Amino acid sequence: MTQHLKGKVALVTGGSRGIGAAIARRLAADGAHVAFSYAKSAEQAQTVVADIQSQGVKALAIQADQGDTAQVTALVKQVHAHFGQLDILVNSAGVFVTGAVDAPDADIAAFDRQQAVNVGGVVTAVRTAVGLMNDGGRIISLGTTGADHVPFPGAADYIATKAAIAAYSRGWARDLGPRNITVNVIQPGAINTEMNPETAGHAPFLAGLAALGRYGQPEDIAAAVSFLAGPDASYITGATLNVDGGQSA
Repeated sequence: MTQHLKGKVALVTGGSRGIGAAIARRLAADGAHVAFSYAKSAEQAQTVVADIQSQGVKALAIQADQGDTAQVTALVKQVHAHFGQLDILVNSAGVFVTGAVDAPDADIAAFDRQQAVNVGGVVTAVRTAVGLMNDGGRIISLGTTGADHVPFPGAADYIATKAAIAAYSRGWARDLGPRNITVNVIQPGAINTEMNPETAGHAPFLAGLAALGRYGQPEDIAAAVSFLAGPDASYITGATLNVDGGQSA
């Protein structure tokens, strides 16, 4: 594999498992030094650190609450201080909470937490990173295809958080264009993770929504991030890329 990110430094939020871990591993394979945040499991985080280091690059795992703006700010600054640079920011951390707007037992605290992580955490990470990032950097956030087409009832709060980041990203692309920093969004479809396994009872329904008739794998999203982070995507900014097996076709 060509190491088109050799010498770059990447920060992946939520990088200890699932899609985030696949992204961290792929960027390391591409030659980047990789830092990532994790919420709880230090053991899982150290496994990813070992995988990254096996690629011959440096790794740094930092525990941080992505819903706490002070911790997010400290996370980004710590990565920059540790490596002396920051070239790529991947906003992968997120939470998924559902519930209809008229549900009498709605967990408002959980919805507020989702807003804090999915919107507040991303906005804070970007605002902090752009003050430290080299010109020509890359900002990539993970969204959802639901931002374009709501797939089922009860998803409005979650989808709204991801739609907000898509709108922010288009605006940030304009703001940061003069510095040649690109800002893009990847919208996954059904991806096989611990939170949404391809063996779950609802999986056949979700798989059937895709033109390819199956789930994607975390590595499919990581490959798209790798492309957008690399030199071949230097003229792509303010874009939304659906990686969903044709679900949105």
